Amino acid sequence: MAYNNLLLEERETTLVITINRPDQLNALNRQTIEEMNKALALADVNPEIRVIIITGAGEKAFVAGADIKEFAAFSVEEGRLLSRSGHKLLFDFVENMSKPVIAAVNGFALGGGLELAMSCHIRIASENAKMGLPEVSLGVIPGYGGTQRLAQLVGKGKALEMISSAAMISSSDALQWGLVNQVVPLSELPITAEELAKKIARNSPAAISSAFRAVLSGYKKGVNGFETEINEFGICFGTGDFKEGTSAFVEKRKPVFSGK
Repeated sequence: MAYNNLLLEERETTLVITINRPDQLNALNRQTIEEMNKALALADVNPEIRVIIITGAGEKAFVAGADIKEFAAFSVEEGRLLSRSGHKLLFDFVENMSKPVIAAVNGFALGGGLELAMSCHIRIASENAKMGLPEVSLGVIPGYGGTQRLAQLVGKGKALEMISSAAMISSSDALQWGLVNQVVPLSELPITAEELAKKIARNSPAAISSAFRAVLSGYKKGVNGFETEINEFGICFGTGDFKEGTSAFVEKRKPVFSGK
């Protein structure tokens, strides 16, 4: 499938999706969000793909926010619809994917860019990365999950500080606060993300999917995460991956997981 704003490359069991709008610092417009939804949906059902990496073209930006020109004149209802559509098509979609998604954050991750990174399951940042939610400086709030996911990752106090100050933070501060998993030199970012993807891909896709559902359930209102864990644990016993993993352990060989 052809994309106007994305570059896709399959590397063994990993799909690298590069948001390719460098002249706009890879800002998210509606077309890019729709293309991301299509690419991710196809990857999620592709048995050959086990891990997805999302990054931005060039060295300056992962994603430097949403494309403000598209919604500067929106009404109240249009603003609500913009946020709701974005959640459905991209941000919630990424978080709830059955396959691990790694954000390789190169350069600026601001506004919708940081919200995209936070919706990914794992974040690796380059040393030159700068992150922030500057929306209040434009008279609006983060509308793609930023008010919720940032507080989950760094705590309520830090989240309120970042959002209300509209300030950018360095990658080292992001690491200290738990916003990213690790920080590496820019030149090492692609290989670091790919090496992690390869480690993940060696394990059971079925079990990883179950584990992600269990972890995420603990952040959903009215859902008992422990009960979800118990249920997902039981489901694993009926998978081919469980039979392969236990057989390989007993036979002292490396398992070959099918994801079923």
